[in-house]
Amino acid sequence: MKTEITGKKKILVIEDEPIISRVCVKTLLNDGFEVDVADNGLVAMDMLDKRIYDLYISDIRTPKMNGIEFYRHLISKNSHLADSVLFTTGDVLSSDVREFLKDASTPCLPKPFTPEELRKAVRKVLK
Repeated sequence: MKTEITGKKKILVIEDEPIISRVCVKTLLNDGFEVDVADNGLVAMDMLDKRIYDLYISDIRTPKMNGIEFYRHLISKNSHLADSVLFTTGDVLSSDVREFLKDASTPCLPKPFTPEELRKAVRKVLK
């Protein structure tokens, strides 16, 4: 696994909506993070073999492999990474999403969110 030594925290954004990806990238780059983007969980899984990330910001509903499936894969390989995930979703009403978030005890940032709400959630997870 290739890693770089830059001193900057590395964040992987898993998001299929281009507008939300751009907001995340612009906000996080301005805050001094290194940011990569995957448009679904399958792409994100491939990226895990190339880089270690400090934080994973994952939409729950992405095509091919959703955020829940990605999360389960991530923690099956590295259980200590469970605390390094921040979910985003516009689907806070469905019972399966609510149940998953409750069971996983993982923070969730509801969509739509502002850059400041994103910053606050990222700081809280990275503490």
